[in-house]
Amino acid sequence: MAQKPLADRMRPTCFNEVAGQSHLVGTTGILRRLTENNRIPNMIFYGPPGTGKTTVANIIAEMSGMQLYKLNATTASLSDVKDVISSTDNIFSENGTLLYLDEIQYFNKKQQQSLLEFMENGKITLIASTTENPYYYVYNALLSRSSVFEFKSVTPEDCIPSLYRALDMLNSDFSDKKTADSSVMLRIARACAGDVRMSIGVLENAFYVSDDTITNESIDGLLPSVVGHYDKNGDVHYDLLSCLQKSIRGSDPDAAVFYLAKILASGDLLSACRRILVIANEDIGCAYPQAASLAYACTESARALGLPEAAIPLSNIVTILATAPKSNTSYLAFHAASEDISKGLGQEVPKHLRSPGFEGYIYPHDYENDYVKQDYLPKDLIGRKYYEFGTNKTEQAAKAYHDFIISSYSGRKKS
Repeated sequence: MAQKPLADRMRPTCFNEVAGQSHLVGTTGILRRLTENNRIPNMIFYGPPGTGKTTVANIIAEMSGMQLYKLNATTASLSDVKDVISSTDNIFSENGTLLYLDEIQYFNKKQQQSLLEFMENGKITLIASTTENPYYYVYNALLSRSSVFEFKSVTPEDCIPSLYRALDMLNSDFSDKKTADSSVMLRIARACAGDVRMSIGVLENAFYVSDDTITNESIDGLLPSVVGHYDKNGDVHYDLLSCLQKSIRGSDPDAAVFYLAKILASGDLLSACRRILVIANEDIGCAYPQAASLAYACTESARALGLPEAAIPLSNIVTILATAPKSNTSYLAFHAASEDISKGLGQEVPKHLRSPGFEGYIYPHDYENDYVKQDYLPKDLIGRKYYEFGTNKTEQAAKAYHDFIISSYSGRKKS
């Protein structure tokens, strides 16, 4: 008879056995203190896979004495939830019913809102979990009635105690005495990016192909080729793109190249190209106007080449952008203008700028320095400043020219 997977058999039964999450279940962790004081609110757990969300829900149910029901929103329906509710009056639910709903982001708005009635009348206490950011995927009415707890990626070092527990269980299963050096355990945990479940799976396979000692040679070929979780529609995807942009913005070419390599290792070429085009215009902008053209040329080259060769032009442009002068003055100007528009300002554009006719419009090229004084903003915004010159060399040169044509204005037409 087949055994349950090792990761399920050794699932922690108390907070002390949970890998990582000390901010939640450590000695002073908020979830631990709530549970020990028998205060179990409606909760939303979010974080990457394999970080202990389901495990912690099990422990909370066990410590509180509540009857636990589990549903997965990818396959469950409202009728399944109602079946759980209908069973809340049985003798086993005298301490309350805890419904653990995994992947809640797959419930639509109507389904999520239907949970509110049962949460408010006390029929159930809900723990919903998701790998997505709940502030984007869970509706406000449900969020406002729940406490949100973030499960963070488990560090490789935090994985090691769980791996040794797994090895002890395997040795017990097979009456064996196999060993593994801590450096091997750390390599497994790092390759699995802190995913405890995945790490245990790698160790289990290595156990079967090893002699007395699990070595680096034992795990070669068992480790994932792409390190870490990467879902092109998930938070990790946006986190890496954000890290790339912030590294370039912060003028750190080493970090920028690292995050580019991590994104490309997942095969996500298009997102890298799109974000680089954004960065060239948002963060370099007027300080180095050629950056936008260079970014376009390099990203088009990358698309034409495809992976892995696409990494060559992309690494070029990433280091160019990271070491280029920075300016977000145009970006800030746009958002300042957008804010006034959202307030309803500037509804009526100046008559002399409207077509047809342009009645009263003065043609600047008829005047010295191709400049003439006239108002261009709507009446209620005249004098409003959106753009401020940056301190970089390029924008200061533009400022000097701008100041010159303003200060030397004579109102004379060209001869």
